[in-house]
Amino acid sequence: MAPPGVKLVQKVSSTRAFGRIAPHVIPALDRTVHRLTRGKVLLSAQMLPGVILRVRGAKSGIERRTPLACMPEEERGTWLLIGSNFGRPGHPAWTANLLAHPDAEINWRGADVPVTARLLEGSEREAAWAAALKFWPPYATYQRRVDRQIRLFRLERR
Repeated sequence: MAPPGVKLVQKVSSTRAFGRIAPHVIPALDRTVHRLTRGKVLLSAQMLPGVILRVRGAKSGIERRTPLACMPEEERGTWLLIGSNFGRPGHPAWTANLLAHPDAEINWRGADVPVTARLLEGSEREAAWAAALKFWPPYATYQRRVDRQIRLFRLERR
């Protein structure tokens, strides 16, 4: 059974207004709270598990820190990152960064974990997408809104 309020948050997060506002507000709040609590708290993780992704920029090479929702795959010891971009048209920048620099780091529950990211394709992607939709149904709404295929990455410890 989902915690109270999750269905409401899922409904709100499926709206176009949320898709316009959230990308500007949620990451900034997450970065600030994460920094102030020395990695102990990620606000958005109160609804969905989250990580701070550290990866070099695809073009600039500058390290980027991006708070992201994730889907932990506890049985595998891996994480899925879903490049939904809140149902907005373009791929989020962090997905291009991972394609260019798959060796990255995440902060998971306050611990830094070196990872390698792999873009999922074919039947592996289909299985991961089905699991992601069970995990957070609004991803289906995001996919219907865009012409691109939402990128899915599996992060494995290195």
